[in-house]
Amino acid sequence: YTDLKLNIRRRVKRRLPSRIKEALLIPETPNEVWSIDFMCDALVDGRKFRLLNVIDDFNRESLAIEVDTSLPSLRVIRVLERIIEGRGQPRCIRTDNGPEFISHKLQQWCESREIKLAYIQPGKPTQNAFIERKNGTLRRGLLNAYLFNSLAEVRLMAEEWRIDYNTERPHKALGYLSPCKYAERFYQGLLHEKL
Repeated sequence: YTDLKLNIRRRVKRRLPSRIKEALLIPETPNEVWSIDFMCDALVDGRKFRLLNVIDDFNRESLAIEVDTSLPSLRVIRVLERIIEGRGQPRCIRTDNGPEFISHKLQQWCESREIKLAYIQPGKPTQNAFIERKNGTLRRGLLNAYLFNSLAEVRLMAEEWRIDYNTERPHKALGYLSPCKYAERFYQGLLHEKL
């Protein structure tokens, strides 16, 4: 093989900067910290698709479940902008070190909006435990429970699941309230403080 002198490019592994271990604090207000993460699954015909999950760590509210065959960093930014338009922006976004999340585009977008981008340490999903817990619930309650024939079907059922998760599903960590009820109680408390 050495006699052929073939020029084969080596793929250089991109080095991640060292990540600081940050304690997983429970935010005291909405929009303090959002967590984002990806999941993968496949349709009946074998085509793979991805889901982008976004939650507010304060009340574990599912802000979006974006479904498609490909979700590059520009699409992640579009989803975040859509959420921000409806509820304001977070102070911080917590994520793992996936290629879409470490892209310069997402970093520049966060800098331009003065949003802190907090990366977990590689191989330490417990540092992003709130969204990992939600991913497990989504996997058991939707992805493992049904067979999907199309992306449209996944999108429809994921949105129905998200609404049910936010409005009906009690969370032990929230005093057995749903995310929406927990947020409602928080805002009622603020209103009483002002009176």
